[in-house]
Amino acid sequence: MKAIGIALACGLLLISAGSSAQDTTSSGKSKSADRTVTGCLAKGDSAREFVLNGKDGSTWNLKSDQVALAEHVGHTVTVKGVVSNVAMHNMKEEAKDAAAGAGVKKENSEHGDMQVASLKMVSGSCK
Repeated sequence: MKAIGIALACGLLLISAGSSAQDTTSSGKSKSADRTVTGCLAKGDSAREFVLNGKDGSTWNLKSDQVALAEHVGHTVTVKGVVSNVAMHNMKEEAKDAAAGAGVKKENSEHGDMQVASLKMVSGSCK
């Protein structure tokens, strides 16, 4: 198990050194701080937190001072916003890519936190 951890750490260093100028991770996930994601909006753990289950398999914890997210719970929406702690987020996603590439982790969908700046309703339901 210790060898796997060391191998993953070395892989992460190689990946991050080789991809520092790239706009996507090795699995094609965007590294941009600004994101646009479409999916189903659900209520989160607290009154001001929401979860967007992206059509691409990603999951985003959403917060916003500008957009009334509560009005769109249960709707399919497209949100635009900024990824929280983008540098750490990208390192985490690269580590997940490396683990998936090594066969250590099967599920490799993106998960992060986003501050939403705008929302467009796509559908009144999540079907």
